[in-house]
Amino acid sequence: MNRRRRWISGPHRVNTGMSTNSRPRRVVHLELHTPDRTAAGAFYAGLLHWQPELIEARCGSYLACELGSGLGGGIVECGTRRPLWLPYVEVDHIEEKTECARQLGARVLLEPREGPAGWRSVVSAAEAGEIALWQPKR
Repeated sequence: MNRRRRWISGPHRVNTGMSTNSRPRRVVHLELHTPDRTAAGAFYAGLLHWQPELIEARCGSYLACELGSGLGGGIVECGTRRPLWLPYVEVDHIEEKTECARQLGARVLLEPREGPAGWRSVVSAAEAGEIALWQPKR
């Protein structure tokens, strides 16, 4: 008899009252926020063979990484107390989704902002953590 315990319980449906006709949104980018970008890049290069590449941007620089299966990522140095991963999820309408997050009780940490490849916002909910919403330019 297998006595191993699963750390994730079986699938359960959560009734949110929202339409089930919408497709799930996919994570398109993962960004590590850390107080030490160089050390984090070296750690992941040694552990997972991610090859960080320094990218210079208008607002500073970061380390870009290919995380496998076409998922891109980056390592950003900032004043966070401890490292945290910020998933970017693609949405169709950044303004609407940011407002929807606000209506669901999230704080908007970054209002929708345009960048070279699209728009992003960052929201935070006490029970759900932080997530970035991303609308690419088409």
